[in-house]
Amino acid sequence: MCVCVCVCVCVCVGYDFAAVLEWFAERVDRIILLFDAHKLDISDEFSEVIRALKNHEDKMRVVLNKADQISTQQLMRVYGALMWSLGKIVNTPEVLRVYIGSFWTQPLLVPDNRRLFEAEQHDLFRDIQSLPRNAALRKLNDLIKRARLAKVQAYIISALKKEMPNMFGKENKKKELIADLGEIYTKIEKEHQISPGDFPKLSKMQELLVSQDFTKFQALKPKLLECVDDLLENDIAKLMSLVRQEELTTPTAAVQGGAFEGVSVGPFGGGYGEGVSEGIDELEWVVQKDKHTYDEIFYTLSPINGKVSGAMAKREMVKSKLPSTVLGKIWKLADVDRDGFLDDEEFALANHLIKVKLEGHELPAELPSHLMPPSKRAQ
Repeated sequence: MCVCVCVCVCVCVGYDFAAVLEWFAERVDRIILLFDAHKLDISDEFSEVIRALKNHEDKMRVVLNKADQISTQQLMRVYGALMWSLGKIVNTPEVLRVYIGSFWTQPLLVPDNRRLFEAEQHDLFRDIQSLPRNAALRKLNDLIKRARLAKVQAYIISALKKEMPNMFGKENKKKELIADLGEIYTKIEKEHQISPGDFPKLSKMQELLVSQDFTKFQALKPKLLECVDDLLENDIAKLMSLVRQEELTTPTAAVQGGAFEGVSVGPFGGGYGEGVSEGIDELEWVVQKDKHTYDEIFYTLSPINGKVSGAMAKREMVKSKLPSTVLGKIWKLADVDRDGFLDDEEFALANHLIKVKLEGHELPAELPSHLMPPSKRAQ
């Protein structure tokens, strides 16, 4: 299943950019608004773009990028300012989800919030990975919106039909009704207890009505409205139940390609930073200089036949308080012979990679040759 992600960028173009975004918003699964931690001002153009995404707030996510370039105290202020600015533009009862991080492959400039950034990256990628599974639910929500809109438009057309004269003054009356369409909306809303959010955009509806012949409008058909009500009250509930059952029985498919290419454990990958590059030009194994320290820990874990089990190694590795996704990748890199155990060299390598990560550097996608344990290089 193809999943589309729309990233909103405010640019100056020679066409109705907001209208184009609105068209895309109806067809994508996720909309991501990108903000720079150093440039939080929301321009008038960008504000119009965000307002054009009205009725699609459930698809919207916010990314506060380059957050590693400011201190923790500054980050708190920036986050608060961003939420305040968004609150004035996006009118939703729920606060938009904001992901904080620094989405690049270089070491963090200010590593103080490294664990927060890693957790936020993990949540963002997991949200994107869930899109194929939630596609059916999104389509079902779109069906509900369209059904409600069709019902409201039937009431609008019927109200306009009733107000039209039988003989003279039809054109003047048409202009009057179009001008007073907002009052007609209010009357229908109160009479039929309809939410204001279910009505079509007023200016767009007025524009469309100008070219219509009101005398050809159909009167309200109660039986058809009953069918729509039955759909919303009964059929949708049945379909929702089927979707939930499918979610429970169908395994989550992994997203392939793009940012996920070559990443088998967690959302991390790509090149590696200075911490992993250390020792690349040295003849001696770079891990060797601290191996005596790691050996002391290794032999307290009661190794059997020179190796410790995954459970025993995990008990020690989790003391670093790194996320499970990161530790999972470290385990994969350190377990060179893929036997599910760690010998003293592999255990030392795992601790070296933990140290690298705690210093704010990124891990490699594959173990570089200069970090390969000496006893494994001939294998």
